[in-house]
Amino acid sequence: MNIDIDQFVNRYVAVWNEPDPVARRRAIGALWAAEGVELTESARHQGHDAIEARITQAHDELVRAAGFAFRPGDDATGHHDTVIFTTHMAPASGGDIVWSGRVFATLGEDGLIRSDYQFTVQPPAGDRSAVTRAVVRDFLHRLAEGDPDRIADLFAEHVDWQLDWPTGGHPAVPWIRPRSTRADVADHFRAIAASHIPEQSAGSASRILVEGADAVVLGDIRQTVKATGKPYTALCALHLTVEAGLITRYAVYEDSLTVAGALTG
Repeated sequence: MNIDIDQFVNRYVAVWNEPDPVARRRAIGALWAAEGVELTESARHQGHDAIEARITQAHDELVRAAGFAFRPGDDATGHHDTVIFTTHMAPASGGDIVWSGRVFATLGEDGLIRSDYQFTVQPPAGDRSAVTRAVVRDFLHRLAEGDPDRIADLFAEHVDWQLDWPTGGHPAVPWIRPRSTRADVADHFRAIAASHIPEQSAGSASRILVEGADAVVLGDIRQTVKATGKPYTALCALHLTVEAGLITRYAVYEDSLTVAGALTG
């Protein structure tokens, strides 16, 4: 391997913090081969355009809007055509690490990335509550945006899913049924959106309580049913468990009588 590994890792991490779109595009071209691919647990981004879109979205949401910054760990190593290292995300103003990722990159003879795989890993000890809080806040933000697939991306492939409804569901409420996978999560939020008027959907979170991997969110849901035209407000509490940066347990306790009443008119 004829590259400086630490310099390579610093350039890789810096591109996620780069605020200038022109400089970001130039840096991507200097890191990835034209047909290079970047893979996460849930997506594949191949080619400079797709990688640029992926990094730009992450920068806009996490760096520019949320105030985080990425930095490399101190564990970079490599041999032959591979480099392995850890990257952390923490508030730019200082504070606990809220996310950590392990990167496995393969390079061509020109030193450009042919493929890099990102794995979410546990952050250093003592930062688990900070990670949980960051994931929960991201979940609430995506919930407000209303994109079912982006919401589901925050969940593990297999989820411990619990709702305070009858086990067999409710005939008037189409989204109430057993769930266990990330695809089920997307279907759940897609079914909720299809049953309500999007422009009249809202909610609030009055409290977020976090301890280690667990979080409790207290708030309310405000919706208007498409079929009946009836608005409703339902108090609710969420209990979420976050492991390795993904939601593995999702329990909802809500005013189900109010919800069912609005859907039956």
